[in-house]
Amino acid sequence: MARAAGLYYEIHGRADAPPLILSSGLGGLATYWAPNLSALAAHFRVIAYDHRGTGRSDRALGDTLSVEDMASDMTLLMDALGIVRAHCIGHALGGAIGVEAAIRTGRIDQLIVVNGWRSLSPHTRRCFAARLALLHGAGERAFLEAQPLFLYPPDWIAAHDEELTADIDHHLAAFPGVETTARRIAAVQAYAPNPAGLAALENLLVIATRDDFLVPYATALDLAAPVMHARTATFDWGGHACNVTDPDNFNRVVLAFLRS
Repeated sequence: MARAAGLYYEIHGRADAPPLILSSGLGGLATYWAPNLSALAAHFRVIAYDHRGTGRSDRALGDTLSVEDMASDMTLLMDALGIVRAHCIGHALGGAIGVEAAIRTGRIDQLIVVNGWRSLSPHTRRCFAARLALLHGAGERAFLEAQPLFLYPPDWIAAHDEELTADIDHHLAAFPGVETTARRIAAVQAYAPNPAGLAALENLLVIATRDDFLVPYATALDLAAPVMHARTATFDWGGHACNVTDPDNFNRVVLAFLRS
């Protein structure tokens, strides 16, 4: 099991290919990117990792937990692997981590943010409140059983019901716990990128999905507004986790940007 700076990581692709870091959302797991690894690794040295406190990474967290701390973890991982600069794809929370790392370090070349935001929508806050109520009131299994509702379109959930049900025990075994999950939700809700730092970003692609139940489409697109020459891509279908539900389209869009 490969670990550096207390973080579990996987590397896919040629050692001499340009590095591409994948940072997942609230779940924080490298396995989230499984539908995309083969396509991306054909062109890049792909580094997927488990966020600190989740999965196979160090489960111990410091006294504070913020997106800024998570961005520092990404930088520590880059340092440990000898990566000076890298491209980055971040999903939701992972997108915030990528934005913050780019602002703080200037070491992110091309950045793709999938269904992220610069100002959290009241709708998303209501979703997080509902998820926290489930977590604290009904427990971890109920939290995980409800999770697909926030990630995927209804017809995709219906078509993959058996698979999603079978995965519950696996996700439960890897669950980081109530306290860590609540702290991660608090961290993502508290984050707002520095306006000047955000505006200074270059080579940004923002992906927004029209039927995302967790992050409103307009909120995701708004991240690109202050960034001169930022590109946007709209998915008409796919939900919050569009890279999972529509991987072929997702892989095509991100590779076109990263290889441009």
